[in-house]
Parts: sequence; C-alpha cells; structure tokens
Amino acid sequence: MIQNDLLLRTARGELTERVPVWMMRQAGRVLPQYRVVRERAGSFITLAKTPELAAEVTIQPVDAFDVDAAIIFSDILVIPEAMGLPYEMIESRGPVFPSTVRTMADLSRLRVADAESDLGYVLDAIRLTKKELNNRVPLIGFAGAPFTIFCYMTEGKGSKTFSIAKKLLYTDPDFAHALLQQITDSTIAYLQAQIRAGADLVQLFDSWAGILSPEQYRTFSLPYIKQICDSITAPADRNVPITIFAKGAFFARHEIGQLSCDVVGLDWNMDPAESRELIPNRVLQGNLDPCALYADFSQIRAEVKQMLSSFGHQHYIANLGHGIYPDVDPDKARCFVDAVKEFSVV
Repeated sequence: MIQNDLLLRTARGELTERVPVWMMRQAGRVLPQYRVVRERAGSFITLAKTPELAAEVTIQPVDAFDVDAAIIFSDILVIPEAMGLPYEMIESRGPVFPSTVRTMADLSRLRVADAESDLGYVLDAIRLTKKELNNRVPLIGFAGAPFTIFCYMTEGKGSKTFSIAKKLLYTDPDFAHALLQQITDSTIAYLQAQIRAGADLVQLFDSWAGILSPEQYRTFSLPYIKQICDSITAPADRNVPITIFAKGAFFARHEIGQLSCDVVGLDWNMDPAESRELIPNRVLQGNLDPCALYADFSQIRAEVKQMLSSFGHQHYIANLGHGIYPDVDPDKARCFVDAVKEFSVV
C-alpha cells in the first residue's frame, strides 16, 4: 500500500483532501545533488543506463521538494535507440542522431524494440526505485509520443520547426505511417513492461505536437496515441492511469479528452476554464509557466493561488506547463510545491 497515494486517487477520478503536485523534469539539473551524480556518471546516457544512479536521482526530488510522486529518470529517446537508431547527448546542443531514417529502405535497418532485452536497464531502474521508495509515493513511468519520436528520428536533432520531419508527412505519408506504427508498437511494449516492473502511472509526452496543423495531428498523431491508450487501459485488472501531455496542441484538447486516458496535461498557454469545458470528464494536469519560478517567493505563491482558483481543487493535478528549467533556484521549486499544498486543502 502506497503511503501517499494522493496522485493515484486523483488520477483515478476520486475526490481528494487536497491537490497533488509534482513537476516535469523534477529529477534533473535543478538539484545540485543531481549534478554530483551526473558528474560521477560521466555522461547523461551513462547515468540513464545505470539503474542504481537513475534510481538515486529519481528519488532526490521526493526528498528535496516533498512532491507527491517520483518520475523515473530516463529519456524519451531510448525508444529509437532500442529500435536500432542510437543517439548521442551533446552538452549545450542536446540529442543528436548520427544516422537518420527518411525512406522505406531506411526502415529495414530498424526493428520493433524488445522492451525486456533492449530497455532492461530502464525496467531495472524502475524496480530498484520502487524498492528504495518503500511505498512512500507513486512512481511515474513515461515515453515519448510516436510523432515526437518520429521528429527526432527523421530530423536527427532538435529543431524549432522540424521541417524535415514535416516535409515527409507531405512527400511520403506511407513512409511516415510505417515509421509511426513501428514506434507505436515499440512504445506499447515499453510502457506495458514499465507497468509490469512497477510503474504506478504512465505519461506520454507529445513534446512537438504544436508544430502540426489540426488536420495533421488527427492523421499523424492522435491515431497512434489512441493505440497506446487502448493498450494500457484494456486489461480490466490493470488500474494504471495514463496521462497525455501534448505541448502546443491547444486545438486537440477535446479530441485528446475523448481518448481512453485518465489525465490530460496542459501547457501554460491553455486556459484552465476553457480546458474544463473542452475536457469535462478527465482529470487535468498543469500548467504554471516554468518561468514563474524565476519570480520572488510572494509572486510564486500568488501565481499558484490564481492557478488553483482557475482549475479548482478536485480532478486536478498541479504541475508546471512544461519541464522545470535547470537554472531555477531549488528553493523556488519548493515554494511552488508548498504553496500548492497550502492553498488547495479542501
């Protein structure tokens, strides 16, 4: 039995005594103790692939901020690597793929990932984290949504426009669908394995959803997210909530709310009241602007109070509207968490 199951109960649609709170990217560079472990590991990828170290940094924000959940330390790009397309994490540049996939012929180099063998280090980190958490709080597993992974696999690096990836949607939609399906099959197996390993909730990050038109999103993203949601929620005995966070996809909120997901994450550009109208039967998560944590303590508290007033205190999980930025003062992050707890008691 998890001692603090507030997040789980909220995600399942139950009424709760206060709003649960956690932060995307909370297990990361904002904490000085993370940077110590990262230096010890020697590289980001080594840290992510060493279960003992990944478990250590996953638990750090639970201790530092008293958040209501841990999220496993990993990366969305472990999926392309497991499919046969390795990447490098270059300091100050981000992820880079030495090879890309842009044609049907390129697809022959890939495979559907085997979660247990190709991604066993993540599953081991989940098992170890669960053991060391000792049922204090739930553990969130995650993956990247297929379109977002498609962007990196075809572009080869981060981009403001992902014009190479989008070009393929117009010039070779058959290839795009074939790659998206392969990513989807790999992601389904991966998330199901995370749940077997002990993840209490899972979240799908569609970080580049906002670069698509509404019609493209309906064609190249939503159908694949639907497959993943259906695969997670289908077993009657598996009560593991799933959250969909599609950054920038303000136009798809109603349709995302129609999926068999439990929680819909909102970025800071999505109005809470409007989102409640568009998604009336789902728990909402979000959506404080991460830059608000650069403000002074009194302003952070005021911003949190306003956010809670907009969302209400039920069927809601407090979070940032995207990941916490690495140069934020940890005390400001703690102020955010404490303010949610203070102002949301029912």
